[in-house]
Amino acid sequence: MPFEFTSTASSSQTRRRRRSLIALLPAACLFMGHGAAGTELAPAEAERYAQATYREYFELLSLPDDATVAEDIRKNVDWLELTFRKRGFTTRQLPNNGKPMLYAEYPGSDPARKTVLFYMHLDGQPVIPAQWAQKSPWTPVLKRRTDRGDWEEIDAAPLFNGPLDPEWRVFARASADDKGPIMMLLAAIDALKASGGQPAINVKVILDSEEEKGSPYIDKVMQAHRDLLRCDAFVIHDGPMHATNRPTLVFGNRGAADARLTVYGAKVPLHSGHYGNYAPNPAQRLASLLASMKDDQGRVTVPGYYDRVRIGEADRRIMAAVPDDETELKRRLGIARADGVGANYQEAMQYPSLNVRGMASAAVGDKVANIVPDKAVAEMDLRTTPDSDAPYLGKLIEAHIEKQGYHLVKDAPTDEERSRYDKLASFTYRSEGANAAASPIDTPIGQWAYKALIDTFGATPEPVRIRMVGGTVPTAEIVRVLQVPFVLIPLVNADNNQHAANENLRMGNYVSGVRTVYGLMTHGF
Repeated sequence: MPFEFTSTASSSQTRRRRRSLIALLPAACLFMGHGAAGTELAPAEAERYAQATYREYFELLSLPDDATVAEDIRKNVDWLELTFRKRGFTTRQLPNNGKPMLYAEYPGSDPARKTVLFYMHLDGQPVIPAQWAQKSPWTPVLKRRTDRGDWEEIDAAPLFNGPLDPEWRVFARASADDKGPIMMLLAAIDALKASGGQPAINVKVILDSEEEKGSPYIDKVMQAHRDLLRCDAFVIHDGPMHATNRPTLVFGNRGAADARLTVYGAKVPLHSGHYGNYAPNPAQRLASLLASMKDDQGRVTVPGYYDRVRIGEADRRIMAAVPDDETELKRRLGIARADGVGANYQEAMQYPSLNVRGMASAAVGDKVANIVPDKAVAEMDLRTTPDSDAPYLGKLIEAHIEKQGYHLVKDAPTDEERSRYDKLASFTYRSEGANAAASPIDTPIGQWAYKALIDTFGATPEPVRIRMVGGTVPTAEIVRVLQVPFVLIPLVNADNNQHAANENLRMGNYVSGVRTVYGLMTHGF
């Protein structure tokens, strides 16, 4: 069973006394301090304010938000703008090629307080409805796990008015990635407003509209509105929490780049009976070329690929403290042995990767023909790190390909090139719009977030601190424009199926997410 957050005091006896007192106090007294540092939102109150937003949550999930459909994105932006305004925010839609981003600012800004920009995204991944175990990915449903371990749909009415089971889950596209966190923030604001106080920080919010497309224009949008977005730090509420469901802080993310490698053979596909043993087979050559890039332990053998990675002893201690169960991880993945890139899962994420995500040459299955293919293609992705960007890694791969005896061409080779060179290939790469970024673990925003989580959920077990995750968000682009530090604070369950069918959000995480955001807003730094 996932770890359930509880409030921890200095001793078990103190905690019992505190809970007894809380049970006797009227709700208004739970917010004493008017937003001062250290204010805690009790679990029961967080649940009450979370539950009050569930109808809005279902309404928001009912709006399709495929990042490629501009009309749907605009409907989501309009709906969210009204919802933020209802809570007193001033808002502004930021133009973005027909798919505006939404900016919101909480009233009562004070120059004496630090300003924190909260980043989330309102768009979602495309869907294939037939893959979902429900009527529609855009019709949210409530489900519970059966004794058999599968999920069954139940009446959603108790979710809106009645006792909540933290293990219930809402299934819908974007339920966790990333509409859930947006609604958690709004519920936290509701709780804060009920206290009659002000947050300990100035609160700004930016909702990205194309994160699932790599946020291709976010740097331009932010540059155009740099003064509006000015802040001292920013927090990203995206991605999954650690598998233990403990409060999680992340201080960096890898970037992503597309790459394509094509090996050329004869001008056209050839009859394998007439030309097998005579015309070189590009599929075979591609396989050999790819094999030359990694060893049997899964380590990239392209010279210099890992040379810029620097991991200090302090970093290794942080990574060793992450409570990963690698035996369970391998069991869940269905693998007997992990690649030997790092000493453990966390360390493996600190290195750039070279991943073959697809290969094609002629045809297979019932479309196969007896031919020697004319070309073979490998689609790849490169996960970059702050010290090893796409241009650096791409040049190393190009040099490696040439060292294997290949002549690189930009397009299909000419007759002259075919007559001169035995081995012909093309290699291209491009950034998807999200580069790697990292923030020091001891940065002030990291210390602020860590203290807020400790004060909210207790020090035992302590929050999980992760140096860098493998997934990609547009952190680097935001940092480049705003020039401020950041921290990622994921709020949703690790097994939420983001980007896949049957995406879901655990209701216990919704409630704890409200507590997390409330804790951040009521702690100054």
